[in-house]
Amino acid sequence: MPTVSEIIDQMKAKFNADAASGLDVVFQFDIEDGDTYNVTVKDGTCDVASGAHDAPSVTLIMSSETLIGIMTGETDGMQAFMSGQLRAEGDIMLATKLADLFPVS
Repeated sequence: MPTVSEIIDQMKAKFNADAASGLDVVFQFDIEDGDTYNVTVKDGTCDVASGAHDAPSVTLIMSSETLIGIMTGETDGMQAFMSGQLRAEGDIMLATKLADLFPVS
């Protein structure tokens, strides 16, 4: 099973630039039992960084197990949200774009 840092690193490789057309957003991932990461999607590009962003568009709060499950396709993101495994702060509708921006291969 991949680690959280491996999952975050893979996001850049999985990035679908076509789905990012016209977007200028920051996704922040607060991993409750790990670190914080942010992903900036702007003008069809993707930049991944560790640490908190000053003004994220949406912050997703979850355990490392939940993040790994969602990003590997083993866990449905909407089900994780509805069951309380995933919490979102900010523009929560942006979270629905993650599957298009970072498709599971």
